[in-house]
Amino acid sequence: MAVHDHDSDETNGAEGGSSGRSTKTLAVVAAINFIGFVVELAGGLLFGSVALISDAMHMLFDMIAYVMAFSASYTAERFEGGERWSYGLHRLEPVAAFLNGILLVPMVGYILWESYQRFLDPVSINPTMTLIIAIGGLLVNLGSVYVLQGGDMSLNERGAFYHLLGDAGGSIAVIISTAVIAVFDVPIADPIVAVLIAVLVLWSAGKVLWESSSILLARSPTDTNQLRDELLTIDGVERVDDLHVWQVCSQLTVATVRLSDAAETFEDQQMIRRRAHEQLTRGGVDHATVELLGTADVNAESTTRTSHAH
Repeated sequence: MAVHDHDSDETNGAEGGSSGRSTKTLAVVAAINFIGFVVELAGGLLFGSVALISDAMHMLFDMIAYVMAFSASYTAERFEGGERWSYGLHRLEPVAAFLNGILLVPMVGYILWESYQRFLDPVSINPTMTLIIAIGGLLVNLGSVYVLQGGDMSLNERGAFYHLLGDAGGSIAVIISTAVIAVFDVPIADPIVAVLIAVLVLWSAGKVLWESSSILLARSPTDTNQLRDELLTIDGVERVDDLHVWQVCSQLTVATVRLSDAAETFEDQQMIRRRAHEQLTRGGVDHATVELLGTADVNAESTTRTSHAH
């Protein structure tokens, strides 16, 4: 007789708490970056630094990304789902992250265009004020990193973290270029740094797009061959079939598997079931469906498949 089993709801509760933390964190980071954006944009426009404007635009798109991520997490937490939405709206997380990555692309184009214009026609900047504002931008980024760091980060938090690393690198580059301009009077250093910031932004976009598209396209987050081998080490398991592992969102990994077993009693099957769930949990699975097939079930299924083939 085939036995189907699902894991308990304990993991789902932990995931919900972690999701709540993620939502609050993203809201705080969005607010911090909005302040940084306003200050850097005003400084860049007032003092003529395209590098500072580029860094400000980076912060703007980061802020939009955080707001989208916050909205997705907030909605997913409060939507309980139902018969047609069995996993709720947790897929909003990778969708929002994917859109965030896409939004970074036009920003790169803007930075490169402005930098090109400055290469053709270098503009003098106010190095003292630009330096002060760039240092302020760096402090904003470091404050946001401090808020995010610690514990396991969700996909959107990791996306925010990559954004912030790019922002911090951009602020440091602006500080260095401004110092070079102040000491050596080399105005072309400003657009050069802007191009470097564009490269950082593009790297951030690539990371976010890869991770979010992997979830949306149901790429397995774990090595299924290794997981299959580990399941085969369970006493009584003779074969592992139809092992599938995917992510609904970065904090919810789901798996289904069918095990052919040689258990002779119900207690033996229960033991196999428990050990299978333990192995899957160690493999990073949060919610699993395990189907057990005894020898009689396997033979019957093989006969059925053969008859269907004819």
